[in-house]
Amino acid sequence: MGLFDFFKKKETLNTEEKESLDKGLEKTKEGLFSKLSRAIVGKSKVDDEVLDELEEILISSDVGVETTVKIIRRIEERVARDKFVSTSELDEILREEIAELLAQNKSEDITDAFKKSDIKPYVIMVVGVNGVGKTTTIGKLASQFHKAGNKVILGAGDTFRAAAVDQLKLWGQRVGIPVIDHGMNTDPASVAFDAVKQAVEQQADVVIIDTAGRLHNKVNLMNELAKIKRVVQKFLPEAPHEVLLVLDGSTGQNAFIQAQEFTKATDVTALAITKLDGTAKGGVVIGISDQFKIPVKYIGVGEKIEDLQVFNKKEFVNSLFKRKA
Repeated sequence: MGLFDFFKKKETLNTEEKESLDKGLEKTKEGLFSKLSRAIVGKSKVDDEVLDELEEILISSDVGVETTVKIIRRIEERVARDKFVSTSELDEILREEIAELLAQNKSEDITDAFKKSDIKPYVIMVVGVNGVGKTTTIGKLASQFHKAGNKVILGAGDTFRAAAVDQLKLWGQRVGIPVIDHGMNTDPASVAFDAVKQAVEQQADVVIIDTAGRLHNKVNLMNELAKIKRVVQKFLPEAPHEVLLVLDGSTGQNAFIQAQEFTKATDVTALAITKLDGTAKGGVVIGISDQFKIPVKYIGVGEKIEDLQVFNKKEFVNSLFKRKA
């Protein structure tokens, strides 16, 4: 069995996972459906006015302008083809078009290499600005790997914030896995080097390396991340095997900006979008998945460890359009 087989994409979620997802997307659903209901009140068919309202609703839900334009264009084509589309059908049409849009970006499925990999240690470098939930995401991932029977080592490479180092060490204690740290204001690349070195020597399965979360517009970020990569590659030429960018879904369009900057700074291979349970801006998942063509592999829909879920497109859309009974 490959190292990441336990994370491979499932066709459906179990009952507890579905309930967690539904609860996590509650604010987004409430905002979407209340606005949609107001847009179609007193109207029997989908016309230009309804489509204009829908465009505004999607943009305000942080789906993003480009992705919103795609969705509206698809619905316009459908209305033109079918001649008459009632407003009562709009929910289902919107659901179908968003599902189709996400399905076209096949890159967000867990890749074959990720699922089948027998590389040890598998090195994951985690990037993102301060405050997005980066360290918490690392802790939750580490816990999930550990529970699946894998040997995990963490590298506390965000050496510019004492809180980040301390928080990661607490996660290590909580989960029962070692954390390599050199303290504050030390070289992050040195931490990464020692974490991978120890992982190789101890035949660990996974190494997760935290990195500095300074503002994404700092020029030296690119150099710092490149240095970490070079140092890690002294042990494992193909590492890091995954560069996971953590984004805070509650920041809406700012998450787009962060994704743009980090994808310029390093080769991001996967995305984790956190804090969806505290925001009405869950539409950002749709836009980011569509625009960046980088797999959204994880979404955060709550505080519990299991609330960091593997992103399942089908279940996400089903939950987003599930009305309260």
